[in-house]
Amino acid sequence: MRWYECVMYYQIIAEVIGTYFVVLLGCGSVVVNKIHGSVTFPGICVVWGLIVMVMVYSVGHISGAHFNPSVTITFAIFRRFPLTELPLYIIAQIIAAILASGTLYLLFDVTEDAYFGTLPVGSNVQALVFEILISFLLMFVISGVATDNRAIGELAGIAVGMTILLNVFVAGPVTGASMNPARSIGPAVIMKTYNGLWIYIIGPTIGTILGGFAYNLIRFTDKPLREVTRSSSFLRSMSRNITH
Repeated sequence: MRWYECVMYYQIIAEVIGTYFVVLLGCGSVVVNKIHGSVTFPGICVVWGLIVMVMVYSVGHISGAHFNPSVTITFAIFRRFPLTELPLYIIAQIIAAILASGTLYLLFDVTEDAYFGTLPVGSNVQALVFEILISFLLMFVISGVATDNRAIGELAGIAVGMTILLNVFVAGPVTGASMNPARSIGPAVIMKTYNGLWIYIIGPTIGTILGGFAYNLIRFTDKPLREVTRSSSFLRSMSRNITH
């Protein structure tokens, strides 16, 4: 086995583990709240934001911490991710989401009333627009904090996690705030509930592509690179202030 094949092997494992726990804990908070009523809606929002943040910091340096087929597709389109690795990442993310959903199904007595997937509450058009908008914002933030070396890289996980938290707060009651086809496909497959699933495949993908495109429009600057990267590290900036 060549060295780059070993690297890819570890990346896929990291992506599976990260996606598995994102879906397990995020959807798990929904199940627990519907069955026991102990988490509350704000609690669900916090769980989604925190688990993504934790897993970004845990495996982001190994796999890139996509956990989301739409994000991976967008990275590939804008040449931030190898196109040859795209199918493996998407398969890994979907399999991880199905495994996490299956785990929840086995651990809890999940009925139709306790469904932990995503379903549109209003019209399909409303849900689609919401998913496009919140996915746009998510990818816009990811592009800013994770692909631009002028950003404060150490805070990327916090920024992405907080974006998800805010999106779930606003769009959660309307669409379930998926932003992630794998997050919706996993529960749908396990529970055999496919109503409106196309919304959560098409919407996030359109939104993330538009979000990545929008950030690329404003990415460039006339300032020299050495000047704009002076404050790219919060920790380095703080250490310089302390030493001086």
